Amino acid sequence: MDVVKQQHRRAMVVTTVAALALVVAGCSTSSSKSSTASSTSSKSSSSVPLSTSQIKKNLDSKLITTREKSQASLTKTYSTAAKSSKYTLSSPYVKVNPYKTSPLTALVTFKTTKAAKVSYTVVGKTAKTSITNTVNGGYTKTHQVPVVGLYASYNNTVKIKVTTKGGSTQTKTLKVKTGALPKYVKNAKVTVKNVNKSKMNIGSNKLTLLNRTTKEPMAVDADGAVRWYNTNYSQHIFEQWSNGHIMTLTKKSNSSQVYNDLTEIDLLGRVYSEYSFSSKTGSSDSSTGSAAKSKTVTYSTLIHHDIIELPNHNFLATVSDGSKYKEDTMIEVSHKTGKIVKVIDLKKILPKSMWSKFKKGTDGKIDWFHQNAVDYDKNDQSIIISGRNQDMIMKLDYKTNKIKWIYSGKKKSTWPKQYRKYVLTPTKGTTITGGQHALYLLKDENNNPSSEDVILYDNNVNVTNGNKKTSGKYSQAVQYHINTKKMTIDQTWAWGKSLGKANFTDVIGYAERQSNGNTLIDFGFKDNGKQSNVIEVTKSGKQVWNMTLKNAASKAYVYRAYRMPFYSSAYTFDATK
Repeated sequence: MDVVKQQHRRAMVVTTVAALALVVAGCSTSSSKSSTASSTSSKSSSSVPLSTSQIKKNLDSKLITTREKSQASLTKTYSTAAKSSKYTLSSPYVKVNPYKTSPLTALVTFKTTKAAKVSYTVVGKTAKTSITNTVNGGYTKTHQVPVVGLYASYNNTVKIKVTTKGGSTQTKTLKVKTGALPKYVKNAKVTVKNVNKSKMNIGSNKLTLLNRTTKEPMAVDADGAVRWYNTNYSQHIFEQWSNGHIMTLTKKSNSSQVYNDLTEIDLLGRVYSEYSFSSKTGSSDSSTGSAAKSKTVTYSTLIHHDIIELPNHNFLATVSDGSKYKEDTMIEVSHKTGKIVKVIDLKKILPKSMWSKFKKGTDGKIDWFHQNAVDYDKNDQSIIISGRNQDMIMKLDYKTNKIKWIYSGKKKSTWPKQYRKYVLTPTKGTTITGGQHALYLLKDENNNPSSEDVILYDNNVNVTNGNKKTSGKYSQAVQYHINTKKMTIDQTWAWGKSLGKANFTDVIGYAERQSNGNTLIDFGFKDNGKQSNVIEVTKSGKQVWNMTLKNAASKAYVYRAYRMPFYSSAYTFDATK
């Protein structure tokens, strides 16, 4: 992933303009070039990594309620409507953009005399663009219906269907008018081609979420029409939790310098929890140094690239630790308290030779690893991660932080001896990744504890250990099969090479396997960021959807693209709670 943010402290008084530049520069083309240059050794300091306590102090995570409190009066209004008997199916309560941040949604509230379940359809403009959802919660007499998927600048038709336990039905057709798209959504021109809706993985309620590197996240249907967006700017993080909520990284306000607030929201824009992280760090480098005593302060975005929900519902985030090193640390944060309960510093796990002599980038930071993905494997309680600037992926035991395996273009013989037993051996024809992104585990279909499959987006740019011969010639999605008994890795599927240099992207990108076997691939930085190209292909490599986004706002290309249901099976909305 890549459009990274910039970080942390060391020796620079940052002006507002400089701080804003830091927010988006880390994954830019220039950053990629400086990363490549930094693979050579230099006189960079090999300071001892920070202590865990210092990292916790630097990040200063908190559970806050600022946004929840600001929405309290709105929620109270909707709670009152839900309790009122005056709203019926024939005359419901309807509120467009109920939380003032999600303009293409509405809340519809009413009561029925008999217990019933409710479904609704936002009627699409063409075939297979209607969005149909069934409200979760079973049969009730009070109905709070979160409607998502409206068109902008349009008098939408929304059909509501009520079904009793006995099977009798009633319907109501609503007209829901919406306003125009904001500048940074409207100007991001979306076009589609090679569309085969019958082969796409769209179901009855799926849209393609365009998780941009900055500005508003947005979602489009099979026609490329915008059907959802959020007015709060976000960066990199947009992950759906097990309860159907979304965890997103945002700012205090859209005019703020840095992205250091994680918010748990629903698609209506309601905030359920909020976590704040420090946006300023001092210039101290040692584990005993005090940021508070520092004479210089840098405003920085500390969270970057990825976040996952752990089985205990805490979250694990990729962060910078507040030192001169950046994007090489992970933190587990308690969802109940907002406090950091675990720190994983990769400088304490990988060879010192990898990080101690890595050159500083143009921002004064040492981006030796550049972690851009993390995923959790519940089968063996481990995590897999991707490090762009080492052209490597690896797996760690989450409890002990011990390495399980490593895959890299770095020859096994060049690793320190104690690491060599972890290095996977590639089978013939298996691609060496370069500057890769979006690593995650695929579903375990054979229940074999010594076998696992992963997918990633291979940018194919030689940063430190990539393939010099093919670097820059193409980018692709790649699937690997790993045998942990034999310690081998085998490439089992890939797509993108045939597109050649036209779809080469030296930064960002994503590959997502769909439930029907298709793969959605985000060539996010095509033509040096002038466009983002998202393509859905079948297992045999046939295109069934090809979307291009052009004229994005500065740095607002598509970091990741997800095909996601716009109403999770686990989600319920209840203003009375």
